[in-house]
Amino acid sequence: MADAIAEFWRRAGVSEPLILASSSPRRADLLRAVGCPFEVVPPDYDEGSYGPWDGGEHLRSLAVEKAERVRALRRGRTVLAADTVVLVDNRVLGKPADPVEAAAMLSLLSGREHEVWTALCYFPPGGGPARQAAVSTRVTFRALSAGEIAAYVATGEPLDKAGAYGIQGLGGLWISRIEGCYFNVVGLPLSALWDLVQSR
Repeated sequence: MADAIAEFWRRAGVSEPLILASSSPRRADLLRAVGCPFEVVPPDYDEGSYGPWDGGEHLRSLAVEKAERVRALRRGRTVLAADTVVLVDNRVLGKPADPVEAAAMLSLLSGREHEVWTALCYFPPGGGPARQAAVSTRVTFRALSAGEIAAYVATGEPLDKAGAYGIQGLGGLWISRIEGCYFNVVGLPLSALWDLVQSR
């Protein structure tokens, strides 16, 4: 079966491991789950603050910058980069800086709908131009008590995730509805990635 999966990706144009320009273990897990060959090369890049929401343009530019930095190190190789944020009240939520900020983010999301946005940048093998995509998913949280928020933050799960929750972990306990790609909320919209791989 492993040989058949490798052949599947080879026929799709991924004949050698793509370079994942991300340190996210969730993105690595998703690529592993679909059998895509990859190696991780985190970009040397400080994202800084996002500023006001601009429809996703800054998010796209971050994904492109990450991909370009890693591509400069691995010329000719396939490179994939992504950046994910949560949007609520036109406010961009990235990863919380500490438990206090994580609790504040969860309080803001409690009992409400928000959007998760991921921008992708994919450089095909051989030095072709960048292929880009941006995906959004609507997520509805049930109302959280102060005790639930405190207990969740204490687990440490929210501290390295945009919006301070992981849908694939304990955070999924409080998500009552999603509209759109589930994998986008995890951090890598697989259908959009496949479109970029197949694009010619």
